Amino acid sequence: MEACKHYYSVRYVRLPDLLLDLQAARDNGTFSTVLKKYTKPIVLIIDEWLLLKLTEAEARNLFELIHKRRRKSSTIFCFQFRESEWYQQICDGESTLADAIMDRISYDSYKIDIESVDPSKDLSMREVYGLNPAMEK
Repeated sequence: MEACKHYYSVRYVRLPDLLLDLQAARDNGTFSTVLKKYTKPIVLIIDEWLLLKLTEAEARNLFELIHKRRRKSSTIFCFQFRESEWYQQICDGESTLADAIMDRISYDSYKIDIESVDPSKDLSMREVYGLNPAMEK
């Protein structure tokens, strides 16, 4: 929100959607054009980061994006796993692509881990915003 207030270009995308978009572009010959869509914004927010394990092809496409954004713009990764677990999510940690991606992310990055002080008092986002799942039907 703060980046938008300061008129920076910002793009939000879920990793599964990003991977589908990049693969479709590679398949139909528009990869460089679609890649620009994600490299151009000053801030790129990637949600659901490595929620599912990446295939070799997905890792290759992601590597291209991360490499092109490196040192030129900011990328925010929203994740459920600790960074130490990311490596295994990229081709089971067996690929040199896993090394290359992790090197580019870890170098010159700032990490903000949000830890619970008291898990018994944690609220879900539904509770925070007063949403009742039974009322949504």
